[in-house]
Amino acid sequence: IYKDLNDVNFPIEKTLAGIQAAKDAGIPSIKINVVVKRGVNEKELIKIAEHFKGTGIIVRYIEFMDVGTSNGWRLDDVVPSRQIVEEINRVYPIEPLNPNYTSEVATRWGYKDGSGELGFISSVSEPFCKECSRIRLSVDGKLYKCLFATEGFDIRQMLRGGASDGEIEQAIGRIWTTRDEHYSEIRTEETVKARTGKRIEMSYIGG
Repeated sequence: IYKDLNDVNFPIEKTLAGIQAAKDAGIPSIKINVVVKRGVNEKELIKIAEHFKGTGIIVRYIEFMDVGTSNGWRLDDVVPSRQIVEEINRVYPIEPLNPNYTSEVATRWGYKDGSGELGFISSVSEPFCKECSRIRLSVDGKLYKCLFATEGFDIRQMLRGGASDGEIEQAIGRIWTTRDEHYSEIRTEETVKARTGKRIEMSYIGG
């Protein structure tokens, strides 16, 4: 399943070894993102929780989103976070935790036995557009005010043209103050189709 999902035949063993190496190096707050797609990996969610329970590593379950143009997204493929919470809670009782900071995108849950934490990112079933405070810089120097944006603001010229930090900060501020994106709140199968071929690829903005 893991090889099918990563699309490059990369073995899970190497990823797990990399996670362990990060832990051994003392990197704090390691988070494992798990995108959940119906009919593909939803039956593995308890096993993933079990693997990292008690290790200090946080698993974050992410609803399947229509990011980019190549993942064949359908609303029917989305497993709502509340369903995942219910399934895990039946096996390992969990309870909600307070957010670490305002506008945190993942809702936090902790095992009642104190053995760790889980996160849930629910941008499809429970959009958080109004609280979002994230802006993204693509590899070609464009700022995107939304993960689902169809176009960005080119600031590469400023970055390469010797603009001061203050000038760049002001430019970003002007871009952000015009933000009115709320795509996750209006997402339907039809809005997805209307945006086909126009969405920024995840590999350009790093998630």
